Amino acid sequence: MSPERRLNLADLHGTPVIIAFYPADFSPVCSDQMALYQAVMPEFARFGASLVGLSVDGVWCHRAFAESRRLEFPLLSDFEPKGLVAREYGAYDTDEGTAERALFVLDREGVVAWSYLSPVGINPGADGILNALEELSRQGAAR
Repeated sequence: MSPERRLNLADLHGTPVIIAFYPADFSPVCSDQMALYQAVMPEFARFGASLVGLSVDGVWCHRAFAESRRLEFPLLSDFEPKGLVAREYGAYDTDEGTAERALFVLDREGVVAWSYLSPVGINPGADGILNALEELSRQGAAR
């Protein structure tokens, strides 16, 4: 994804969406977390889910971070107005001026089906996301 490209959640309507808010590119915990999600991408894809990472870092910082960590999913910049999207999701740390470490799984209609706010220094892993996607899959099969 080029740094100049814009992405709206409406572009992903019809598929489950994972939003991974994180404090900063290149920080140790964020690097581990995003690398884990890259490794788990085949599992996310099994559920037809799209993943986006989101922090207040700028687009060029995101590009360098994605290239250095070989991330193949979009990293979105919540740079200006700073933290606007994170604030809308209740995932903005006003004291630090960064996004919280928070996960959201949206259903096919864009409704929050699951969320988790992690302590900033802890990688929340992928189990909660996978459980939420499994539950959405079961709900869809029951319809």
